[in-house]
Amino acid sequence: MKSISGNSTVKEITPGGLKASVGCEVEINACVHKTGRLGGAKLVLLRTGRYVIQSVCAKDFEGDTITEGAYICARGIVKDEPRAPYGIEIELKSTKTLSLPSSEYPLRVSNRVLESTLETNLAHRSVSLRHPLARAVFRISDSVKHGFEEYLRNEGFVNVRTPEIIRPTGERNMLPLRYFDKDAVLSRSPQLYLQMSVGFFDRVFESAAVFRAEKHNSARHLCEYEELDLAMGYIRSLEDIMQLLTALLRHIAETVSRECKHETELLGTDLPQITDIPSVTFREALDILGKDSTQADLDPTDADRLCRYASEKYGSELIFVTHFPPDKRPFYIKDSTDGFTESFDLLFRGMKIASGGQNTHSYTELCAKAERSGINTKAIQPYLDAHKYGLPPHGSASMGLERFVMKLCGLENIREARLFPRDMHILD
Repeated sequence: MKSISGNSTVKEITPGGLKASVGCEVEINACVHKTGRLGGAKLVLLRTGRYVIQSVCAKDFEGDTITEGAYICARGIVKDEPRAPYGIEIELKSTKTLSLPSSEYPLRVSNRVLESTLETNLAHRSVSLRHPLARAVFRISDSVKHGFEEYLRNEGFVNVRTPEIIRPTGERNMLPLRYFDKDAVLSRSPQLYLQMSVGFFDRVFESAAVFRAEKHNSARHLCEYEELDLAMGYIRSLEDIMQLLTALLRHIAETVSRECKHETELLGTDLPQITDIPSVTFREALDILGKDSTQADLDPTDADRLCRYASEKYGSELIFVTHFPPDKRPFYIKDSTDGFTESFDLLFRGMKIASGGQNTHSYTELCAKAERSGINTKAIQPYLDAHKYGLPPHGSASMGLERFVMKLCGLENIREARLFPRDMHILD
């Protein structure tokens, strides 16, 4: 009978660990990223799950033929080499082939920049993600989620999981499916379930997959993406949510800076310096833009101009816009006394990355608003019941992970911020 210890024998090789092992023999599992000549020696660049390590074959090298794209186990001596990345290289003594590719890569992933169109990149996604710049985006994305969860847990929030298959509610852009003998749709937001959960947890959050039948084939739209959502009870106003989101984003930026120094340097990522985030009302925003007061929402050009305004006037890359008209806001957002709503959008580097506000906790008011909005109230009866049996004053916020990462990393298209993106054309 075997006994499994539970201690992993496979550890990540890091430049720091190798630097501390100069003069020692090490064993490294990696993919052969590139081969060439360096002086009179054979150069072998080894790609691990995070780094590309320089190595050269020793004069007494013995081992399998080294093939680009092969996964190998290599042994060698770590040496100081100021001209190499990280100031070290491995002098290979032997290699053992673990896996060989059956075909050459369709993309040159060993080039400094992946010289391909976005369409070609996505058509060969399992290859393009082997490029150091492409995969660095997702290390940063992972760190964003880590910072999101870490901060909220420390603030007393509970991580929950809500359904992604729900009854049709009558909202636009829902993706339909057949659920046994019933009609169903894929959720476009976990918000209703999170708000229900405030009744028994006070503070909740979720990193959720959400879906929209999005027919805009633009650089900022996807049909499946990830939302970072939260809801919290006992708030006094929407400013409580905005203050929490400001502190949360500050912590996320600090987390990425701490955990992803390698990736931010590789991509040339300029992390935002977040102190306070300026805020303007929707009416004030229209005045700044010189727009008609009958406009009900902001368009992408408006967002870009407002971010430039925030940068010039406040030195901030982020800006809140608050108190939107009710037409474009979710039905559950609380109405203001002046005909607007207790809502906000958060803009970052020319794009909306988050929205939220104070929610209606009155059962009677909520039922009336749902009916006026054309919502199928039978489909959301559990949500209405939660309010019927009482909820504290509460608010919520949603942040699009891919949009935030796209702007954080300076990407041109949101599909580059999704590991395997889905839009109206892509299903592979």
